[in-house]
Order: sequence, then C-alpha cells, then structure tokens
Amino acid sequence: MADEKKDVSRRDFLKTAGVATGALVGGGVIGGLIGYNAKDGGTATDEEERSGGRADQTAGSPGGRMFFTNDHDFNVLSEATERIFPEDDLGPGAIGLGVPYFIDHQLAGAYGNNEREYMQGPFNGGEVTQGYQSRLRRKEIFLQGIKKMEQEAQSRFEKSFTELEGDQMDEIITAFQKDEVEMEGVTAGFFFRLLRSAVLEGAYSDPMYGGNVGMEGWKMKNFPGHQASYIDKIDSKEFQEIDPQSLGGNH
Repeated sequence: MADEKKDVSRRDFLKTAGVATGALVGGGVIGGLIGYNAKDGGTATDEEERSGGRADQTAGSPGGRMFFTNDHDFNVLSEATERIFPEDDLGPGAIGLGVPYFIDHQLAGAYGNNEREYMQGPFNGGEVTQGYQSRLRRKEIFLQGIKKMEQEAQSRFEKSFTELEGDQMDEIITAFQKDEVEMEGVTAGFFFRLLRSAVLEGAYSDPMYGGNVGMEGWKMKNFPGHQASYIDKIDSKEFQEIDPQSLGGNH
C-alpha cells in the first residue's frame, strides 16, 4: 500500500483535485495525499533542509510574521504544511509558496478572530456537515493544534516535531485527520480540516495575500490569474498559455 501511495504524482493530483485556484477553497481531497509526493520520501536530515532554508526566518524577514511570536510554533506549522503540500519536480511546496506566512497573516486578522461569524453559545458537538461549532476562535485552534503536534512527537518519538523524519510527521498528521488526538473545545479532525484548507488557500490564492509566491501555484495548473481581458484570445481554437497576473501586480 505504501508503494502505491508513492506512485501518486502531484501532476495527477493537480489534474483531478478540482481545486478552485485563485480563490479560497475548502477542499476535502488533499488530506488523503499527505506526504505522497515529497522528494526522496520526504526524509530530510535536518529541519533547515526540509524547510528550504526558511526554518529560522523571523519577524524581520521579507515574509515577516504578524501572529506567531514563537519561532518553534511557526516552524512546526511550516513543517506540517510542507507535508500536506510537498515540493517536487513540478514546483515548490507549501514553504516555497509562502503558505506558512499566508496562514500567519490570516490568523492575525478577521479569519483568525472569526470576526464575521456568530460566536455565541450553545456550543454543541454537531456533525461534520454542520461546519464551525467550536467556542474557540481559529487562532486558538491553530495554536492548540500546533502544541498538540509537538506533544505527539515527544510522546511517540521523543523528539521535537521539527526533528522528525517525513513518515513520522505523516503518522502524527494522519492521527489528527482520523480524530485520534484529544483536543479541548474542538476535535483533532476539525483542526486538520482547517489546516488543510488553509494550506490550499495559501498555495492557490492571489499572491497579494502573502501566499502563492511568484504565482507558482497558478503556474502548476496553467491558471491565468486575473487577466484584464481575453479579447485577443477568445476566438482561438488552440490552447492558450497565458502568463498569470495578480490583482496586486505581484510576480
């Protein structure tokens, strides 16, 4: 079964996932592909190698943080996002696309504070299909989930999450997906779905929001971004390769 999983390419995923590129997505498919496409099985020798040299970036870096004040928490988040959307020969992974910084910026704003949602009781467990049911705000769920990932790493492997091999990280993330980790005020499965959705949003949203660096996420799907007009191409019967454009003019 493990060998079959490794044969799943990111090209196949990008073709069949049906992800709505360039918009916020709530995807439900990427979770089953955790870690399948990481180079060499995703087993880097140290944290910096797996993070593409970004493990030590701080608030003073070009992608300066707005929410996370703890470097280790941010690095745990970064490693988890990379396992969900790993780099391969088709293009960068979550870290290269700036997804951790996208999530950081979102948690610092209205998304992280649930500012546009009803957040009064009663807070019942609810069903998966009922959507957001927790009394906790997203920023609180992310912080708790990250700390729980670190606790699971220490409990299972006596190492920090950022020091684990790729398959060990996958084991922990999959435990969250299967709701096997105890969390307070929210289920582990719900945290996983929030994390997975945020990764997809960061990889495919407009670069003006901090992710999809260089529009590389769009380029992997030949998505043209936000063009002012298609009037010079609309009548063509041939497939058109169009350089993507961002709303913010970022390249």
